[in-house]
Amino acid sequence: MSEFDFSALWPMIVMGGFVVGFLVGMTGVGAGSLMTPFLITQIGVPPTLAVGTDLLFASITKASAAWPHHNFGNVNWRLVGWLAAGSVPGSIAMLTLLRVLNPDTAALSLFIREALVGALILSSIAILIYPIVVRGHARVGEPADVKIRYVPTLLLGLTLGAIVTVTSVGAGAIGVVILTLLYPTLRTRRLIGTDVVHAVPLTLISGLGHLSIGNTSFGLLGLLLLGSIPGIAIGTRLTGILPDWLLRVFLALILSFAAYQLARKL
Repeated sequence: MSEFDFSALWPMIVMGGFVVGFLVGMTGVGAGSLMTPFLITQIGVPPTLAVGTDLLFASITKASAAWPHHNFGNVNWRLVGWLAAGSVPGSIAMLTLLRVLNPDTAALSLFIREALVGALILSSIAILIYPIVVRGHARVGEPADVKIRYVPTLLLGLTLGAIVTVTSVGAGAIGVVILTLLYPTLRTRRLIGTDVVHAVPLTLISGLGHLSIGNTSFGLLGLLLLGSIPGIAIGTRLTGILPDWLLRVFLALILSFAAYQLARKL
């Protein structure tokens, strides 16, 4: 799998990394939702290799934003811990299932494509409804000690762990919307910061699991990061220049188009 030849397409790969990094820097989502469909439909990477490589790409991309969120006090570490308590075992269980079953590559690729279409559609809807869900929450006084809803939070982490491991999609847009429903008194910036930090260990463990079964290309990963690192830096500095609603509509349209492109290839 890791022998996929991308040498002739390296400029497009670097540019793809830059664009996705730029969008992640401005909106906070898109590392998985945009990169995996791009690698499959535009570069021609096999779905299993695209997911495995993108998971490591997402972990490094999200990690670059995790420290600033921590410095700004945007992370509820207790909530991160409980989410990870569900998502890490969920990811490991899914990886173990894939290793034990050793499914047919063609069948697994088809399943990943179908799952991606559904996850992308859910992500696009989640991005659009997020402002409606959080309307007014930014002005609500946040309790000094937010009460953790243990069982729902563990179930959310478990579900995200399984979905992200198979598709690399869902940790951002879907996760933050459900967190908003579970914790309506938590400030928006802390919801986003908590979700970003939680995505780092989830995507890292999932990515390392895919690496152990040969679903990763370090050459491809390096080219993506070559573009995404400056893209993130620029996107972060431009945050706030464009209206948030416009960015969300734009991103939702891109995700819907990616789902359409994948559906055409089923």
